[in-house]
Amino acid sequence: MTRKSLSGKTALVTGCGRGIGKAIAKTLAQAGADIVINDVDLDAAEKLVKDIESFGGKVLVCCGSVGVIEDVNAMFSKIKSEFKHLDILVNNAGITRDNMLLQMSDQEWDQVMDVNLKGVFYCIRAAAAIMKEQGSGRIVNLTSVTALTGNVGQVNYAASKAGVIGMTKTLAKELARYQIMVNAVAPGFIETPMTESIPDHIKKSIIKGIPLGRAGSSQDVANLVKFLSSDDSSYITGQVISCNGGLYI
Repeated sequence: MTRKSLSGKTALVTGCGRGIGKAIAKTLAQAGADIVINDVDLDAAEKLVKDIESFGGKVLVCCGSVGVIEDVNAMFSKIKSEFKHLDILVNNAGITRDNMLLQMSDQEWDQVMDVNLKGVFYCIRAAAAIMKEQGSGRIVNLTSVTALTGNVGQVNYAASKAGVIGMTKTLAKELARYQIMVNAVAPGFIETPMTESIPDHIKKSIIKGIPLGRAGSSQDVANLVKFLSSDDSSYITGQVISCNGGLYI
């Protein structure tokens, strides 16, 4: 029987109750990893438990917001108690609060920054402390094509995701001495619950601009994250890898 590529590893996937995060958690579990499920929606997190357990791995549910330091501290305390180690961190949790600049409120700006940028900082800081002691680790940050191109009505989201890119490149240099690889994945137009509300005519217009002629799937992103989480990526760090069907080249 072929050994699963992530056997013996523990992975934390933030915001994995649905969409891309859910696909990532299931894909890493299929590859043999034990999974820490994080989401603000306890019902969504608990529904994912059965899927993960069917692959034979251990599961730990940590409900809370990555943008709240108390929630992050509690989550990592549970991880250290349950697993003693953490090999993979996938910073997937993210929100949107879209509005045009002149109508955007301070609250809309702050909410996005708290989750999408500060939350990544909190989780990496806590995870890196564990990984440093181990002398190894993989950190994969989810950014966005919007960070590279900009998008009308998303100045807060684009800024937060661009910040994730800067964080990725900086921490790849800081943490390399501990054999911790830090990379980012920039999805393009992916079919998720978040994109379901986009009117069909707008979806068709976006897809028309994608060289591969289709929207991406959550699984497309999950497969890339699995690679970056595995030993197959042992000489890759500080990179931003697009998963967008050629939308932005």
